[in-house]
Amino acid sequence: MSDPVQDGIPCLWMRGGTSKGAYFLAADLPTDPAARDALLLRIMGSPDPNQIDGIGGGDPLTSKVAVLSPASRADADVDYLFLQVFVDEARVSGAQACGNILAGVGPAAIEYGLVPAQDGITPVRIHMLNTGEVARAQICTPDGKVSYSGSATIDGVPGTAAPVALMFQGIEGSVCGALLPSGRVLDVIDGIDCTLIDNGMPCILLRAGDLGLTGQESREVLDADSALKARLESIRLQAGPLMNLGDVAAKSVPKITLVSAPVQGGVIGTRSFIPHRCHASIGVFAAVTVATACTLPGSTAFALACLPADNRFAIEHPGGAAEVLLEQDATGRVTGAGSLRTARKLMSGRVFA
Repeated sequence: MSDPVQDGIPCLWMRGGTSKGAYFLAADLPTDPAARDALLLRIMGSPDPNQIDGIGGGDPLTSKVAVLSPASRADADVDYLFLQVFVDEARVSGAQACGNILAGVGPAAIEYGLVPAQDGITPVRIHMLNTGEVARAQICTPDGKVSYSGSATIDGVPGTAAPVALMFQGIEGSVCGALLPSGRVLDVIDGIDCTLIDNGMPCILLRAGDLGLTGQESREVLDADSALKARLESIRLQAGPLMNLGDVAAKSVPKITLVSAPVQGGVIGTRSFIPHRCHASIGVFAAVTVATACTLPGSTAFALACLPADNRFAIEHPGGAAEVLLEQDATGRVTGAGSLRTARKLMSGRVFA
């Protein structure tokens, strides 16, 4: 491996969905996880709230990493490890997947030569190492080259880009081992009703109204409410063992999502914490998990939700709405989920630690 200080490391800096991150080949990073994480902290500029001495943007949404490698299983084309590099802590976590950064994995895998491009659309089967499932992505590749230009739009990202269709199966209980890891659709923690659920992302769903909120508060207002955040963290710490996650004080999961009645014509309103700062939108897997909760009678989301007739769930968030497509069997059980994202290559070159 070359010297990351003097020679740098090959890197693709990409927007995936409503996040930004550095996409690396595993072969270009240290094999020892501790050495790898220390390198990534230097690259991103953590710990520092501004990440001024690195390429991170001072926000959890812009301090993410995708590590790509040849597929380790026959039903996949590429392996993908997601790592969350904390902004103001010297910590890197692989405890969760990231569906937004996932949107850039297909294009990056083609750019790096891990997957050969087809003419038109290239399907890419992505083995998500964090959770073990395989996601299916469709990448626009006219003339055998990745195209980032198109007419698709997603809330939280200005302009248009080529669509990236993502489909997931087998994500129920991906981290916690069960869709409802406590065995109940409703738990009560600190006197507050909670739905503890994992359909791709471990989430704790609370009604905003139970906390004296409307659910329409801005990200800035919620981030400035220290009493609210202390209350949410108390609930999160107690929920950890109930969700088979143990002590979660130093973990990035579970996430807390406040749910409320929709006001923009969607299915439900959300304010998501990741886990200590309010998300500018909502993560892909968190949106899938919230949509799933909307279908479960007795959950904190069910009575608030305006269920759609076509299984297209618009999950409202501070930046607009994220669309989730759910597949359900005859009993109403969610068996698969999809999402439309976009991605864009921002920089290709070498990054220095």
